[in-house]
Amino acid sequence: MEELDSATPKPPSKVLTIAVVAVLTLVAGGGGWLVGDLLAPPPPKAQVEATKEPAANATGEEGVPKVATEANGVVQLEPITTNLAYPSENWIRLEVALQFDGAPDPKLAEQIHQDIAAYLKTVSLQQIQGPRGFQYLRDDIQERVDLRSDGRVTNVMFRTFVIQ
Repeated sequence: MEELDSATPKPPSKVLTIAVVAVLTLVAGGGGWLVGDLLAPPPPKAQVEATKEPAANATGEEGVPKVATEANGVVQLEPITTNLAYPSENWIRLEVALQFDGAPDPKLAEQIHQDIAAYLKTVSLQQIQGPRGFQYLRDDIQERVDLRSDGRVTNVMFRTFVIQ
């Protein structure tokens, strides 16, 4: 009778199971941190400090709001915050940057800003839901920018897109 009892395996204790799960969690977290650091290292300190300073060549002409321009022809527009057409309780916030072919035009950038804001007021939540809806929104905005700028804007870059 005693031989049968010693031959049956004992179930692992709860403490041992918790310890194994904790060690595996720490190993997985450390591996994820290491891979993330290798794939996307933090930016150099000089680059971080340069982004904290405001753009030196921002324009502030009367009637035209300030837009940041860079040497490569990129204009960062002011954030657009408006409510959707349906449901009107939902709000959208969109930040875009325009890449000009040649010298940036702040007045044209402001016209494009107003055009995008007017368009977003006509969009319903159902039209922009999911990845396909977001792609349609990007395509529509790119088409409007192309029409407004007559090809002077080569790229519309979405920086933030939030629906609340």
